[in-house]
Amino acid sequence: MPASTPLAVVAPGLTPAARGMLYGLAAVLIWGSYLAMARAGVVGGITAGDFTLIRYGTAGLIMLPWLLRHQPLSMAGMGWGRAAALTLTAGPLFILLGIGGYAFAPLAHGAVAQPAAVVVFTTLLAAWLLKDRPNRTRLIGLGVVLLGIGVIAGPGLFSATAMTPIGDAMFLGAGLLWAGFTILARRWGIKAIPATAAVSVLSALIVVPIYAATTGFGHLLSIPLSVLLPQILVQGVLSGVVAVICFTRAAENLGAARAALFPALVPASGILMGIPIAGEWPNLAQFLGLGLVSLGLLVAMGVLRRA
Repeated sequence: MPASTPLAVVAPGLTPAARGMLYGLAAVLIWGSYLAMARAGVVGGITAGDFTLIRYGTAGLIMLPWLLRHQPLSMAGMGWGRAAALTLTAGPLFILLGIGGYAFAPLAHGAVAQPAAVVVFTTLLAAWLLKDRPNRTRLIGLGVVLLGIGVIAGPGLFSATAMTPIGDAMFLGAGLLWAGFTILARRWGIKAIPATAAVSVLSALIVVPIYAATTGFGHLLSIPLSVLLPQILVQGVLSGVVAVICFTRAAENLGAARAALFPALVPASGILMGIPIAGEWPNLAQFLGLGLVSLGLLVAMGVLRRA
């Protein structure tokens, strides 16, 4: 079994499209847990800088042994230039924009702007660079997905201050970066594990020294292990490594444009995962949004076709 197919043994008889769906949904569930755990972590005293260190420090530590065994001098054969480009798009800058935007804009804006930007930018870039032009059915599905995440955001989507455009621009920038990662990995034919290893290790080399020099580890070490260890598991291991591998595998099986639909499901997944993790139940509008997003995904993927 190839090193980049960690889930292939689970469902060896499935078609590439079905495997891509499973990979994408696995990434969505993990990222939903990431959002729910992030809310709990903030209550427990974890800062944005701590989250960045936990994500990339843990992921880098996990992926470093693999990279050292697979052509480390050429970054697993992809070259340092491509590895740097992937790190620029899916590394610390992506997290800083995606999280930092909440200092200027409401939660609802981030829940819509970032996943919508991923869908739109990836669709446009895939049509331009990969010649993957969406048909009418996929465009209808995309529209339903975007409508669904707007419904999930609710009235907060229409609240704004003088600083809100700054936050919205940061969310859009984060979405553009992730779209770039998706397109570049697909265009260059870089497999899931090498891509994840490059982003994780290079990001750790950037984040850990900066965190040590500016913040120090005293605050992080003062956090109770009962709060810190679940964050390391979800933010670092699952979100930083497993979800990136799963998403990249989804793009390999479905194409970049279709895989870009899965980040749009993350707000819905975060709401669902918030039930067991944070004890927060969605309201009626959020349930409606969940249904619309799910329907749009099925239409865009071609599972539901017009007569």
